[in-house]
Amino acid sequence: MDDRFDRRQLLLHLGDILAALNCLSGTNEPDASVAHLVQKHASLRDFAFLTALAPKMTVAEFSTRAARSFFPWPTELLEAELNRDALASTVQQNLFDGNPDGWNAYVGYVQKKVKWFGTGLSNSNKDALAEPSHDAANAVGSVEAPVMAVPAAEAEVPNDKRGWPWPEPRSTS
Repeated sequence: MDDRFDRRQLLLHLGDILAALNCLSGTNEPDASVAHLVQKHASLRDFAFLTALAPKMTVAEFSTRAARSFFPWPTELLEAELNRDALASTVQQNLFDGNPDGWNAYVGYVQKKVKWFGTGLSNSNKDALAEPSHDAANAVGSVEAPVMAVPAAEAEVPNDKRGWPWPEPRSTS
């Protein structure tokens, strides 16, 4: 499956998340709700996904939850086999825990670019308000890159499909 364009869209979305975090931290109001700041600052309205957040979520809480939600994305997006559920579930569990309406709105937003995002997940977290969210930042151990052989089927793939997500360099000689 050639999913390099979906991966690119998710990397661009990750960049938008970081840009929103930067703009929110620039307001110097960590205890203000993100919803209030979106209404107050026109520059934040460009980040439509912020409207899916819980109305009372503060900038400080969003910063913490976004870090927990998106820190695995760069690694996941560079894996040979894309784990679609892992990408969506970290966001659902950390950023939208107890906010199923917000999760549905966020999924709708992301699916405008990546049709499959969030489709394998249920809204099972809608009753999870009493449960603490998984502290993914403290669950990280040492990670070693696995050594993988190239499957025979992949060795026969044309060069323009082999160099995910960018084609392999062509000879200049």
